[in-house]
Amino acid sequence: MSRTGYERLPMHTVPEPGPPRSRSRSRSRSRSQSLRIPIAVRSFDFTKLLKITLALAVAVILYTFYFYEPHIEITFYSRKWVNTEIEPVGQLAGCFDEGRISAEYNASRYLKGPREVEVHAGMGMRLGMDCYEFAATIPRSTSDMVDRPRLPPDERTQYHTYWRVDLAPFSERQEWMLKSFFATQDHAASRLVMWSNGDLSTNPILASYAHMHPNSFEMRVVDVPDLASGTALDGSPLLKTNDKKAWTDGDLVRLLVIWNYGGVWIDMDSLLTRDLSPLLEHEFVTQWDCYDKIYQPLNGALMHFHKHSPYLCEAFNVMATSAAPRADSTDWGALLYLKLWRRLLGAHIPPFKILPFCFSDARSCRLDNRLPDPFDGDDGSEARWWRTTKGGLQEGGDLDDALGNVFAVHLHNQWDKTFPKGGWVERLLLNRYQEKLAEREDLSTANYIT
Repeated sequence: MSRTGYERLPMHTVPEPGPPRSRSRSRSRSRSQSLRIPIAVRSFDFTKLLKITLALAVAVILYTFYFYEPHIEITFYSRKWVNTEIEPVGQLAGCFDEGRISAEYNASRYLKGPREVEVHAGMGMRLGMDCYEFAATIPRSTSDMVDRPRLPPDERTQYHTYWRVDLAPFSERQEWMLKSFFATQDHAASRLVMWSNGDLSTNPILASYAHMHPNSFEMRVVDVPDLASGTALDGSPLLKTNDKKAWTDGDLVRLLVIWNYGGVWIDMDSLLTRDLSPLLEHEFVTQWDCYDKIYQPLNGALMHFHKHSPYLCEAFNVMATSAAPRADSTDWGALLYLKLWRRLLGAHIPPFKILPFCFSDARSCRLDNRLPDPFDGDDGSEARWWRTTKGGLQEGGDLDDALGNVFAVHLHNQWDKTFPKGGWVERLLLNRYQEKLAEREDLSTANYIT
């Protein structure tokens, strides 16, 4: 026995004979034994993580909005729709061919004649007051234009609008468009035709206008099949198209009316702000907004074409050969104008003009340069950028100047809303309509007496 109480074995002890041990089994057992070592696992606090994440998100948002001006617009378009309705550029139907242009359309003047006014800036105007300042370059009326004779009374420019009697009664809210017309346009050179799908002659408001302005105002009932006679839509079942919002049928009526009579189309949900005559050297539609929507860039709320314009002739051919319009859509509006515009370019024909967004739809743009909401009350600080450089918004300041430069304010069918008492629409537009109409009535009375 040794001092330690156990027998010391030699260093090179030979193991006793026996069956060999599996080395892998031994390692496996060793690993299994090591995995049995207890490990302390602490529970994870997801609530705390969520609070931290939300706090960081709020901080990032506040930082972003303080130092930057985010612009986010997300629109989803069906790939099938894009492939069938947008990408193909169809062929024109030949309405611009020599011999096919109507004798009532002066092609040498309307298509190739000289122009004194440019209505298209050549680039998108998204920053600050660029669009409004460009609008200010257009003369205030035809009398301001060099060597341009005024139209005699028997050659009045026709202005057209439309109201569906089955959707809502014609009341004082709708009357403001008429007031805006008679307060801003030249009575001696213009005539407003009020179209409808039913008889409006018994409406007391409209009857009073017909009585006061017998040479400048008229009511007519739309006969769609008759208006479509001689066009590519003649006898088509598409002529029965309508929807609950009066979009597709309204878009159809405007094209048929201008094709037959020529002139300017004004949507009823618009307020005119200045004389439109300086624009009428050109045939045009308007830009929808300043964001340049790739598939919906154009609007027809304010448009001008001459009688039997080949542009409209081609538009009817596009309508007749395309899929039927979807209900409550702009298929016969924005989409139609885009298709036509691309076909014109494909045929190397100068397209119709496109008025910049602010000319008639200045509500649809960036936060810093669009018109304030007409239906929100204000305290004299309508929008950030309308403040004058001298500090504080003044009566007759920037907003007033901008309204004097543009040609209309489009209200986008918000008929259920009223203009706030004392708001900018009442102060800078409605009250002035009343004043101007009173002045013209006094002048008319004086001329009658003399």
